Amino acid sequence: MEAGPIGGGQRDGQGSRRRREIVAAVQRLLGEWGSAERLTMRAVAKEVGISAPSIYLHFQDKTELVWAALEDRYGELAAQMAAAALACGDADPQRRVRAQAHAYCRFALGSPGHYRLMFEAYQPAADPSRIGAHPARHISAGLRACLHSCAENGFGLSLPVEQAAQTLWAGLHGMVSLHHSLYRDESSEGLVLQLADGLVDSLVTRAPCVPFRVTPGFETEASHRIRALRSAPEPDGPQP
Repeated sequence: MEAGPIGGGQRDGQGSRRRREIVAAVQRLLGEWGSAERLTMRAVAKEVGISAPSIYLHFQDKTELVWAALEDRYGELAAQMAAAALACGDADPQRRVRAQAHAYCRFALGSPGHYRLMFEAYQPAADPSRIGAHPARHISAGLRACLHSCAENGFGLSLPVEQAAQTLWAGLHGMVSLHHSLYRDESSEGLVLQLADGLVDSLVTRAPCVPFRVTPGFETEASHRIRALRSAPEPDGPQP
């Protein structure tokens, strides 16, 4: 009577191990190729030493496979941003947003290969209903949390929180992408961080005379669309 559960547990363990092997194989291939364009289920299966149909026992498609392979990288960046904000202690919320922005830029400048895979290399197209489950959601969530804190503590925001977070993220990405493409000089880090400060200051201010102060329920068309995109359910497939 006890053999069934034990066997089931062993199968579950084997499934989790196989999933990790598949993810590791995808990480190796992405690192070698620099994008997901050449990635196929057949290539991954060959790397692992299994049949291509076996992969579908763990991942529904190539999109989910690539996202799972990059999950750790996004998690690492989100953790560094959270730690930077926490290190500010009881400092004002605007300083915490700046700390997050600096951590983002330093990660991108210090790990350009990882950053390019995460944000600059081709990834499989996803239906809008799924994009809210992309592992990059951890990055935007951290920015939104700090911007919400700014609004709650009386700071003026020039845009609704959803849109402000997306604008800040896009601006930081643009800065580091230009650095990767044009400068490639470590000495320019100071300039990148100064530009990041300017972007934060344009979105968060102590002054009462801002274009508008964010109030509960206020949204622009852009903030409404961003909210809709990230409202997709969390992934519910097999977990490691």
